[in-house]
Amino acid sequence: MPRNLFEREMQQLRAGIVDMGHDVDLVLGDTLDVLKTTDPESAAQVGELEGTVDRYERRLEDMCVNIIALQQPLASDLRTITAALKIVTDMERISDQCYDICELIRTLTSGGHPIQTPPRIIEMMRHARGMFNLALEAFVCGDVDKAERVCGSDDTVDKLFSQAVLEGCSNLSGRLVEIPREVDYLFIAKYIERIADHATNIAEWVLFIKTGRHPDSGVKGK
Repeated sequence: MPRNLFEREMQQLRAGIVDMGHDVDLVLGDTLDVLKTTDPESAAQVGELEGTVDRYERRLEDMCVNIIALQQPLASDLRTITAALKIVTDMERISDQCYDICELIRTLTSGGHPIQTPPRIIEMMRHARGMFNLALEAFVCGDVDKAERVCGSDDTVDKLFSQAVLEGCSNLSGRLVEIPREVDYLFIAKYIERIADHATNIAEWVLFIKTGRHPDSGVKGK
């Protein structure tokens, strides 16, 4: 295929990743709202958006495979396509974890009793969403500095996770009736910690695209 057609397909791939990223951010925003309001109806609606993200994943994966099969891309282009496949997977997993969080909120509210999400968990979610948005900006702009800032922010979420675990365990002392609820909140905290990890992964793949080196695995590209 002519090079200009290849460039057009690469532009479509990048645009598709950005569009998918915007939908993932909607899922993150809605999940944050669910944590604040603990509204089971809003939690159920997140599943509909999650299905849209899944469809994006399949379409973009097909685009990557077709470009590789038909274009025989140069090493630098192949690096971008490889990173794109990884980024798409991380975004889909972020959406999955948001869905799992919302399902837990639905479980917590199923008894009809009012609940309130611990503030530490809401703070974690805000940080994780901010990391994802910055990682997406880094991809759009090819900004190494923003990607590195995302990687540096992961420690903040890890610390919040540790604090959430300590607070959850403290709340269990002498209150056996509340164990199931506290355990569900610990699961939610773990899902958010994984969301931050996936945002970090995205930032690391941006660094790979720009520098040819993946900071975590030592992968090198030409």
